Amino acid sequence: MRYKCMAKLNSVLEKALSFERINDEELLCLLEEKEGGRDIIHIADIKNQKINSNMVSFVVNRNINFTNICGLNCKFCGYKRTERSKDAFLLDYDRILEKISEGKKIGIDEICVTGGINPKLKPDYYFNLIKIVRDNFPDLHIHAFSPQEIFEISKTAGMSIEFVISKLVESGLNSMPGTAAEILAQETRGKICPEKINTDVWVEIIKTAHKMGIKTSATILFGHIESNLDIVYHLSLIRQIQDETNGFTEFITLPFISYKTSLRKKVDSTLVQDKVFKFYAILRLYLDNIKNIQTSWPKIGVPAALKSLECGVNDFGGTLMEENITKSAGGEFGEYLPEEQIKKLIGGAGKIPVRRDTLYNYIEFFNNDFI
Repeated sequence: MRYKCMAKLNSVLEKALSFERINDEELLCLLEEKEGGRDIIHIADIKNQKINSNMVSFVVNRNINFTNICGLNCKFCGYKRTERSKDAFLLDYDRILEKISEGKKIGIDEICVTGGINPKLKPDYYFNLIKIVRDNFPDLHIHAFSPQEIFEISKTAGMSIEFVISKLVESGLNSMPGTAAEILAQETRGKICPEKINTDVWVEIIKTAHKMGIKTSATILFGHIESNLDIVYHLSLIRQIQDETNGFTEFITLPFISYKTSLRKKVDSTLVQDKVFKFYAILRLYLDNIKNIQTSWPKIGVPAALKSLECGVNDFGGTLMEENITKSAGGEFGEYLPEEQIKKLIGGAGKIPVRRDTLYNYIEFFNNDFI
């Protein structure tokens, strides 16, 4: 893929504001623009207001990372442990149910279940996990298992991707995280996670899920060794899939936390907030078929996440309750925000807090009288 940045910033922004589709060459220009960050953010904010009004959504959920034992060696990861590591763990079903019960005390609507690629786990662990959760919590939305986990189940069981997903759905699965995407430009992907599924397999699994009626998120790992051309490829592919399937519920940027990873020596460990804010804005301008752009308060901190609400972002994410993957990589911004605090934060930023479910159905709107 070869593009040259020939477009002028003003013309690109005018296209975006009039809801004309920005092409990949123009996306590259936005990424490479050095001086126009404020203008990009301003137009993204206007466009977001037209799409989502002044509303900012959030979900009351709980993350459950069921194991940190992993047979892969991704260079961006600080979470992975071997079976012999002193702090290695694998949760049994009773402990998972306890964690969900803890979440129910704060009124969670969703659990998000992901873990390391534990080579000792058999496919039945995954199928039974979903079934046991569903049997005990029939009304809970189960958002579980990345494309990498789906692939591992398929490979170990000798089942097709479609059969694995259908069996999980039969057991009680509702939707899937679109993680394990990292960066979908294969050359760079091969450098940071050479043992993970390649781009074609990731796309196959995502498209299969969408065509079976299973919605997913879409993600990117941002701020490591990727180039602007890599980002163009990744976002273009995500937009093409959404054109075809309309299966992505939101786009989530995952700013790279490097401190406790083997990739830290190759990147600037300082997270440049202005670069992140500009990137959020570019997502709003380019991803014209994805309504919801989510910030990441565990990765960039609450003040920066609130600032991102002026950059085209309309979703604050969730309460989480625990977030081991970011913490293990050196993240320092916490793992839990209570619903009441999220509402006050969003309202204090001049936005209307809206509680949603996983699929972005709005549950409750809140006025700002409590601020």
